[in-house]
Amino acid sequence: MKLQKSTSIALCSVLEAASDPTHQISAAEIVAKYGVSAHHLAKVLRQLSRSGFVESTRGAGGGYRFIGNAKRLTLYDVIEVFEDVNARTTESGDTEYGTDVGMAIGQVLEEIDETAKATFRSITISTLLKIIASRKDRPPG
Repeated sequence: MKLQKSTSIALCSVLEAASDPTHQISAAEIVAKYGVSAHHLAKVLRQLSRSGFVESTRGAGGGYRFIGNAKRLTLYDVIEVFEDVNARTTESGDTEYGTDVGMAIGQVLEEIDETAKATFRSITISTLLKIIASRKDRPPG
């Protein structure tokens, strides 16, 4: 499963906001850290806000604050806002998948997608924040 740019930006934004839910993070901070387009980020943040993962505050000192439950919100919850998670890996009209070999390959690819979805469903924002924190504590090398 390859994630779209919007999905990657969304995951980074949610994780940045969730890393300190008492702090509002500005879009400019996210743009500076990840080098994404401010216009594209604005669309992503608007969708995250509509989905109830972040809330926005306008004006001086404004920004975005995480309002989800980091122990219950999974990577899959965020991904499915931006991806068509039910899309099939192979399309029935694809000629290479019209043969027995092609069908077998298609079946394997679908199983890989299902495994990826199960993994995304099992990892919460809280778990990923712990992984990030443990990586920061490790000495470089």
